[in-house]
Formats: sequence, C-alpha cells, structure tokens
Amino acid sequence: MQIDAVDQQIIASLVADARSSYSEIGARVSLSAPAVKRRVDRLRAAGVIKGFTTVVDPAAVGWHTEAFVELFCTGRTTPAQITVAARRHPEVLAAYTVSGQADALVHLRAADMAHLEQALERLRAEPFVTSTRSMIVLSRLVSSI
Repeated sequence: MQIDAVDQQIIASLVADARSSYSEIGARVSLSAPAVKRRVDRLRAAGVIKGFTTVVDPAAVGWHTEAFVELFCTGRTTPAQITVAARRHPEVLAAYTVSGQADALVHLRAADMAHLEQALERLRAEPFVTSTRSMIVLSRLVSSI
C-alpha cells in the first residue's frame, strides 16, 4: 500500500489525539470529513492503523514503580510462549525478544516495590524462565506516551 503525504498527516493527527474527529483532521489536511473517514478506513483495512487505544497515566492509578526485566529462558522457548506468559501478568506493559545474552526484555509497572517483587516472582515461576535480571527505572527522560 502506498501512503502519501496526506495519509501521513492523518496518521500523525491520530497519533497525537486518536479522539480527533474526522472534521478536525480534515481541517488540518484540507479534506472533507467523509474523505478523511475513507482514508482512515483504507489505512485500517491495510493494517497500517492497527487500532485505537486509551493511554492511562500509570501514576494516576497508583502504579508508580517501573522496571525492565531481562528473561533468561530454557533452550527451546519460543517467542509465542513468552508472549502467552507475558499476557498473563497485568503488570507487563510490553515484552520483546532481544539480541544479546537475555532471551526477552519485559517492561513492568507496579504500585510499589512490594507489588513489583510479587510480579517478578510470578514471572520467575513461568516454567521456561531460568533466571531474570532487573533494572528499576529511576526517572523517565524521554517518552512517547
């Protein structure tokens, strides 16, 4: 699928505020609301836009502690197994396969250190996890959310 400059502007508008109306976006890109809707529908059908989401400030809901955890797994662990396991834990924001010594990197949020410790213990209890190495986030310097 070819994405032109107008599609890129529409995508940027939705990334900035997914609740923008088609009329508001149309005013920014010089199209009518129906034309913007058609383009958004086409971008969704092509899989360029995967969905819309709500971004919650974790601190506002009491989740102040953040960590990145390297997972070291048994030899035949697949990315699919790691994905299924990561989705079982509500504290997991994201999980990635990575190069280097670790098999995966997991991004966690928790209310406090005790909650983080519980989440880590549950992650370590996954049958394929042999060990972990954790890094606590002290402060966010740059964030897209």
